Amino acid sequence: MKKLIITITVIAAFAGGLAYGEEKAPDSALTISGYAETYYSHDFNTPANNIKPPFIYSYNKNNEVSVNLAFVKGSYNTESVRANLALAGGSYMNSNYASEPGVLNNIYEGNVGLKLSKKDNLWLDAGVFSSHIGFESAVGKDNWTLTRSLSADNTPYYETGAKISYTSENDVWLVSALVLNGWQHIRRVEGNSSPSFGTQVTYKPSTKVTLNWSTFIGNDKPDNDKKMRYFNNFYGIFQLNNGLAAIFAFDIGTEQENKGSSAMNTWFNPTIILKYTPTAKTAIAIRAEYYDDKNGVIIATGTPNGFKTWGFSSNFDYAITNNIVWRVEARALSSKDSIFIKNNNIANNNAFVTTALAINF
Repeated sequence: MKKLIITITVIAAFAGGLAYGEEKAPDSALTISGYAETYYSHDFNTPANNIKPPFIYSYNKNNEVSVNLAFVKGSYNTESVRANLALAGGSYMNSNYASEPGVLNNIYEGNVGLKLSKKDNLWLDAGVFSSHIGFESAVGKDNWTLTRSLSADNTPYYETGAKISYTSENDVWLVSALVLNGWQHIRRVEGNSSPSFGTQVTYKPSTKVTLNWSTFIGNDKPDNDKKMRYFNNFYGIFQLNNGLAAIFAFDIGTEQENKGSSAMNTWFNPTIILKYTPTAKTAIAIRAEYYDDKNGVIIATGTPNGFKTWGFSSNFDYAITNNIVWRVEARALSSKDSIFIKNNNIANNNAFVTTALAINF
């Protein structure tokens, strides 16, 4: 209760300060919103600590009812200024913000943007904001599948820095360039003095097609162990007909084996998701994915073949109301090496079922 009171107080102060600074701000400039998602997941490998494998960062508690993500958000939008502040809690925050000190591990979002052109949709934003990489976000209700893909869980959900973004007048193109504090960090890695960089190009030729290419370039380690990382994220979202849609995605990254080395370690990850919407209130999605990280750049296993894992899932969604969704999903992972713990033994597979209830307001 104490954290909730603090959250509401901080957002109220934030909102009030912005409203004061904009003397004639319209009533609609300031909005307060929120989101909460509870879940229960059963891991058939029955991990001893009731925590799923370490490369799963969302819905990662086993055999207990838990909150994945809950936040309260204040947003301020005018023609030339925009700002967001959201404070959050839940198992998603505990896992993804584990390296952030103090109150920083409760900042889901905190940024301010200025429009740089009266004529064009050109913005400069700075602060903590959602990642420019990937087709999934931390907000489960906005994603096609209940749990996050291996791609989403092992690329940044959030990032800190500054970005310039341009959206064409007809909303067909989005182009942005970013200077960042690293690969999913609010505070830069200790001993790291170099900024990271990112780009994003999104092309929407029609309401039925979205094509995206995002990049990341930088060193995410201390200077004395500097290893440059180069990452590309490609995806396409296609509305095939009134009821069927598809996502095709491919990630590929490389990182130096050692400081100053020309040899590189490479990992890659294709993902396919099909979504069928038979009625306005129901949806079914199936997912197939593969993640290959032989050298353990992102997911270290210490096994001969590294992390070479297939994943399959199927989920069903039911919209109870316009802002409440109930979901259930079955998911299985199968790896080339025995990297999972099953009843205190090692195994090469893992399966779990998850159900969730999400509400936004």
